[in-house]
Order: sequence, then C-alpha cells, then structure tokens
Amino acid sequence: MLETQLTASLATLPSFIAFFAVGIAISLVFVAIYSAVTPHHEFTLIRAGNASATIAFGGALIGFGLPLGSAVVHSLNLLDMVVWGVVALLVQLLAYLTARLCDPRLSARIVGGDISAGIFVATIALSVGILNAACITY
Repeated sequence: MLETQLTASLATLPSFIAFFAVGIAISLVFVAIYSAVTPHHEFTLIRAGNASATIAFGGALIGFGLPLGSAVVHSLNLLDMVVWGVVALLVQLLAYLTARLCDPRLSARIVGGDISAGIFVATIALSVGILNAACITY
C-alpha cells in the first residue's frame, strides 16, 4: 500500500518539474524586465547595501510571485500558466509605473537610500500582487 501511494505521488513529479521550471523562467524574465524598466540599477544598489532598493525589489518580486503561484494552482496547463504569468508581470510593471507617477523622484530617493521610498514601492507591489493573485481564481 505504501509503495502504491509513493508511486501515485511520484506520478506527478514530471508536472511539478515542468511547472517549477517554467515558473523560474518566467520569474527570471520578470527580474530582467523589471530591472530594465527602473531607472536605477537594483543589483548594483543591493550589492552596495542599499536597503531601500532591497525592500523595493523584494516587494516587487513577492508581488509578482504571489499571482504566479496562484496561476500555477489555477491553470489548466503550462500555456495557461504562462499567459497568467505574463499578466502578472504586466500588472507589476504597471504597479511600479503608478508608484513613479505618485512620486516622480522615487528612483532618486531609492538610490539615495530613503527607506520610506523602498517601503512605498514594496507596499504597492504587494497590494497589487495580492489582488492580482485573488483575481486569477475567477
């Protein structure tokens, strides 16, 4: 009986690997596009110990990961997941652009290490990501 349960569990391993690999690939695409869209250089700032950039980027990544996870759970197949992953990516980019509209000096503030700017971006990204994830269920 245990062997049957283990075999049944492992039967889904190829799907896990496929969805996980595609999820990682979409996440890497998000990171590349997001870091290209922002006027500041996230990775340079993060390596230099800029907490504001780390908070902002971390919030954006989590804000993207939440709907991507929801897409994995609710997708009918890999193509469906990719479509919703692209939607999540676009929504996060719009969230960042909205934050920049609210504060045109946002990037300069992040470069300057203003923690409140990083928290502002992260909060918008997380709020939008949570809403986006919930909407994927319908």
